[in-house]
Amino acid sequence: MNLPRIQKGGYMDVDIKKINEKIERKSIFIELLTSEIGKVIVGQRNLIEKILVGLLSDGHILIEGVPGLAKTMIVKTLSDCISTKFQRIQFTPDLLPADIIGTLVYNPKDNSFKPRKGPIFSNFVLADEINRAPAKVQSALLEAMQERQVTIGDTTYPLDKPFLVMATQNPIEQEGTYPLPEAQVDRFMLKLIITYPSMEEERGIVERMTKGDEVVAAPVIKTDEILAARKLTCQIHMDEKIKDYILNIVFATRNPEKYGINDLKGMIAYGASPRASIYLTLASKALAFIRRRGYVIPEDIKEIGYDVLRHRIILTYEAEAEDMTTDGIIRRIFDEIEVP
Repeated sequence: MNLPRIQKGGYMDVDIKKINEKIERKSIFIELLTSEIGKVIVGQRNLIEKILVGLLSDGHILIEGVPGLAKTMIVKTLSDCISTKFQRIQFTPDLLPADIIGTLVYNPKDNSFKPRKGPIFSNFVLADEINRAPAKVQSALLEAMQERQVTIGDTTYPLDKPFLVMATQNPIEQEGTYPLPEAQVDRFMLKLIITYPSMEEERGIVERMTKGDEVVAAPVIKTDEILAARKLTCQIHMDEKIKDYILNIVFATRNPEKYGINDLKGMIAYGASPRASIYLTLASKALAFIRRRGYVIPEDIKEIGYDVLRHRIILTYEAEAEDMTTDGIIRRIFDEIEVP
């Protein structure tokens, strides 16, 4: 493949071919990782891939889906493959912020208070049914996600790296829940919609889970390699036209009439925030890394765009009355914005 040479910072030429070859060499662990996860998990390849996107781009993930679709098992298996610490937190209405981040415990022997760290001090945290916890607990978790640190008493403790929070929501139950405000949902890089497996996949699940033999994933990569891959992901080339494409997509969610999509003007109450542009850039680079490419193509933007944008577009009452969905809005924008 004859790839062009590009300017970087105006000081030196960078050969995209060299970046591409480097990514091909360093991303080989992705195949090992997905293969090892596949020994435990049947199907759900798209979900696994998107979780890896979040991991490589240092972004948290919100998953919406009914119970029993292996959300917990996927994160636990990924943690086993990377040999990291994993914690699952079942959110309930009586949960307190201290149950998440930890608290000070009085020691009568020396008349002092000592910190007891909570389950947030892990590499992978599964926040199960996050919308069942009250606002204070949600806020404590989201603050830790954003700041990558937790304060207990007068001392601030940095969280381990890598640090990935995967929160789940159950879409079929609304009683006794506390929906996340839009401003807090915006802190998640991706919102994934998990669906039922196909009949063949479910047949494989039944056969694997009823044999009586427990299958456990083995560690195939170290955390240092993940952190190195993150740095390498930032070096993936993104052409100026691709950057403009991302900005046009995000701005079209705010002012669709300026892009000739007049029928969406009354459908969108609020468009995507600047976080959408940042996360769309980072996530598309991570997806290119997973595809073992040293450069981003428009198809990367389209593939990851739904997951980045669907929770950042707020619909009007008119749109909801017409059964318009955010995915439908995004699809229209992708159809209308010119691809570079």
